[in-house]
Amino acid sequence: MLSGSVPTHLTCGSQLQFVDVSNNRIRGLLPSCLSNASDRRVVKSGGNCLSSHLGHHQHPESFCVEVHMKRKESKTKDVVILACVIGGVFGVFVLLAFSFLVVSRKYCPRGMSEQHLLHKEVQDNSVTGYSSEILMSARFVSEEAKLGIEVMPLCRLFSLGELMEATNNFDKSTLMGEGSYGKLHRGRLENGTQVAIRCLTLSRRYTIRNLKLRLEMIAKLRHPHLVCLLGHCIDVSRHNESNASQVYLIYEYVPNGDYHTHLSENSPEKALNWSDRLAALIGVAKAVHFLHTGIIPGFFINRLKANNILLNEHHMAKLSDYGLSIVAEVDQPEDDVYSFGFILLESIIGPTISARREAFLLNEMVSFSSPDGRREIVDPVVLATCSQESLSIVICIAKKCISPDSSPPSFEDVLWNLQYAAQLQEATVDGDQRSAAQSPS
Repeated sequence: MLSGSVPTHLTCGSQLQFVDVSNNRIRGLLPSCLSNASDRRVVKSGGNCLSSHLGHHQHPESFCVEVHMKRKESKTKDVVILACVIGGVFGVFVLLAFSFLVVSRKYCPRGMSEQHLLHKEVQDNSVTGYSSEILMSARFVSEEAKLGIEVMPLCRLFSLGELMEATNNFDKSTLMGEGSYGKLHRGRLENGTQVAIRCLTLSRRYTIRNLKLRLEMIAKLRHPHLVCLLGHCIDVSRHNESNASQVYLIYEYVPNGDYHTHLSENSPEKALNWSDRLAALIGVAKAVHFLHTGIIPGFFINRLKANNILLNEHHMAKLSDYGLSIVAEVDQPEDDVYSFGFILLESIIGPTISARREAFLLNEMVSFSSPDGRREIVDPVVLATCSQESLSIVICIAKKCISPDSSPPSFEDVLWNLQYAAQLQEATVDGDQRSAAQSPS
């Protein structure tokens, strides 16, 4: 609908014959070309508020002014309503955000408070090297998910009563051994599952939440060649219930003993041959490589020893006691590559190397350079079952791991060389078998 006034100076074309502006809200005068009577042009202007004497059925001017004002008020009201709606939506959003923040702080106070708790513990701990921010936001990569293998059960919290029942009150008959991390007991859970229970005494005092956060980091590490952590039990201090004094770590039970024992069998037929040793070393190297790269940043201090490598019923190697440097004190921490170099030497020479590590480096390492020297120091079982090419590869990478004069290799390099040595060994065994099959009986 038209409203307002029409400029009086407008002109009409000669071809204009019909104009209909009736029933609008036009005020004032029409242009002279429309208000003057003419036989050639028909003009309809009724129903407006025109003051022209030709306008028939015109409303008083106040009528058109009142309608115009009502329209203005209507538009203003629409704008106000729209503004109120937008403001209301924004207010609801702010209220929801505030409510979420309040609920998060009340029921999930762990975030900032854990970082504050961890800061003091980690700040002075040069062994772990983890800041509170790293502990809170560490990213894990599940090796089982990548490999598509059967997933181990999730870590859970055990009660001390369950462990007492599983071990007959930690009877001496269940004691499997004692190492730098504490006593290790064998137990049987109520459902019949056999487990190994590490009793770890904490020299550093942690709050319960702080310790749980550290244990959760270890529990998330899953790999076929890592002994699976099934759960834990935290024993609180009698004098201060907010602090933990001892923790029990419950692992899967690996039934076939440790790698060190299988290297020192008195009967040669029971000792691991070179192919089996390579398979065990490759499995452990994969596990350590995962510990270095499966979490950002990785676990680089894992106390690698032949005693911590366990063999299951299929002689598959699994590394135990990994990652415990973030919950226990480590005296004279040793780099994993350096430690693994001595495990390689122990695999070549035998378990006697573990008692004379530094002396061996000074006096006997050079013996590897000659065939006669190798025959004197290499384990007879290894000499009888290895190919010289395969053995040379492992000796070379072992030297690089423990050499103080050169930068150590990465575990990726160590793993690659071991796999190459295994391929050379397999090719030699296959060749010997073909030769034996073709030779006349």
